[in-house]
Amino acid sequence: MWRALSDTEFDDRHGDDAPTGLVFSNPFPPGDMAEGDSRTLLVASPNRELLGAIAADFDANPELNIGEMPFEITDQTVIAPDVGEPGTKGVIETGTGVLVRIPPWKFDDYGIDVDSDQSEFWKEEHTLDPFQTQLENNLDWKHGHFAPDDLAGPSDTTGDLFDSYELIKTFPLPVTVTEGEQETWILSKWRFGYQVRDNDHRRHLNLALDTGIGERNAMGFGFVNIRESELEEPPV
Repeated sequence: MWRALSDTEFDDRHGDDAPTGLVFSNPFPPGDMAEGDSRTLLVASPNRELLGAIAADFDANPELNIGEMPFEITDQTVIAPDVGEPGTKGVIETGTGVLVRIPPWKFDDYGIDVDSDQSEFWKEEHTLDPFQTQLENNLDWKHGHFAPDDLAGPSDTTGDLFDSYELIKTFPLPVTVTEGEQETWILSKWRFGYQVRDNDHRRHLNLALDTGIGERNAMGFGFVNIRESELEEPPV
């Protein structure tokens, strides 16, 4: 994906300490593939110019490699998912694993008994509280970068980001951190229930769709999407 942004105004976001504002799904539907099969890949960002730069590169260079799998991009379509107006109920599901790490200076706050000065990957045994807090703090950070200053971020409002947190699974994943260096990260997959409280909450949830949740979104972690079959619009 970063090849598409090379030599553009977004090139220096790679490796920057600021949020990249880019996340993407796995190719879907999942399953075994044979030559000639078709798959869909979703790319999301709060920055339309960044998406335009990627689309322009895909037009010029339609070959795309994901891991060891070569693809040819044959079509591009713009979509604009939205959690819905205030009152709408729905479910947001993770399409890729979510990375949440708990810094060592927060261990005592969360009651985590680990003798380490390294961040701890979130696991079910840590309970929901640190996952929920770190997730919302992370989204608050992204809101500060991508939303206008005069709009309230998640930390400026009352109420939780999601009404329910359904853990699907946690799983280890080998990740190449730098060339020649591989680590095993602990990720998790979720379904989040929500009811849109007001326009601030709607913006926060839509930002999660655009940026992904948790950390390292530019590597594809934390991509989320709406389960269209479970959307309930408010009564007229």
